[in-house]
Amino acid sequence: MAYIAGLDIGGTKLAVLLAKAEDGVVTPLAKRKFPTPKGGYPPARESMASALRELLHQAGDVELSSIGISCGGPLDSAKGLILSPPNLPGWDEIPAAEDFAQAFGVPCRLQNDADACALAEWRFGAGRGCQSMVFLTFGTGFGAGLILDGKLYTGASSMAGEIGHCRCPQADGTPYAPVGSGKAGSFEGFCSGGGLAELGRAMALEAIQKGTPPAYCPSPEALGSVTALSMAQAAEAGDPVALAAYRCCGRHLGMALSLLMDLLNPERIVIGSVYARSEHLLREAALEVVQREALPGNRAACQVVPAALGDSLGDAAALSVALAALGQGEGFTFAPAAL
Repeated sequence: MAYIAGLDIGGTKLAVLLAKAEDGVVTPLAKRKFPTPKGGYPPARESMASALRELLHQAGDVELSSIGISCGGPLDSAKGLILSPPNLPGWDEIPAAEDFAQAFGVPCRLQNDADACALAEWRFGAGRGCQSMVFLTFGTGFGAGLILDGKLYTGASSMAGEIGHCRCPQADGTPYAPVGSGKAGSFEGFCSGGGLAELGRAMALEAIQKGTPPAYCPSPEALGSVTALSMAQAAEAGDPVALAAYRCCGRHLGMALSLLMDLLNPERIVIGSVYARSEHLLREAALEVVQREALPGNRAACQVVPAALGDSLGDAAALSVALAALGQGEGFTFAPAAL
């Protein structure tokens, strides 16, 4: 049996997990979550290290075997460096893997969160059994984790899979160009929570100007209150403008899927977060575009499915990286726990 730790680093929250890996099963034992401290990396490092020591002590001062860190990029996974992520100001050239390896005397590996989620869904979730798989985050951002020929592919500088930064072909002649990853009209601009909110605001303003305001945004003064959550609620309630925004998002997702199918020819594309929760609002529009744009052989070879790990995905992602730090992972299953 091995005790492994996962650190899930985000711009607004941090999570520290302790799990045991025994008889081919990874079982989370305990978890601490807290807001990401102000003041850059040092207070965050101290908070995470303190939380991990507390979890080890409460488990009976067990011996730790490895640590996995999942963090938004950019980063250099080979060197274990966090490289100025936009949601973590002041985190510049941070040797996170080395810091925690030295502090706890165990192997530690750092992985981009999209890549870590790809590992988790490949090992434990909707990608099990695949030799080639793409994981799409579709949450705050839109990035890809790539499993190619049975291995995680990160690229020459740990930056492979940044499809959200690519400017997407207009799937339907839409006049909208929401901004994502710093670029108007990018895939992230259309296929992310923030992108959906921006689409919702633009389409609501157009409807208001035509004299047919949507229920979720009845006036220009309400534009600032439109969020991804309010868009989802409006679409579920049948609001025609919100449904149109989801269809627009779905068509652009279809362009991304088509490009990935034709470029990488994967067996499966697994999509998380927004898509996993709202597949029924996005799938039909996306697959209509795939049917038109992707090569027949490539689309026939590829399944498009929602992520299977649900709310446990972030936990499983960080722990997958910890297993990888031990050179393990294949053949394991994940037993999620309510922590």
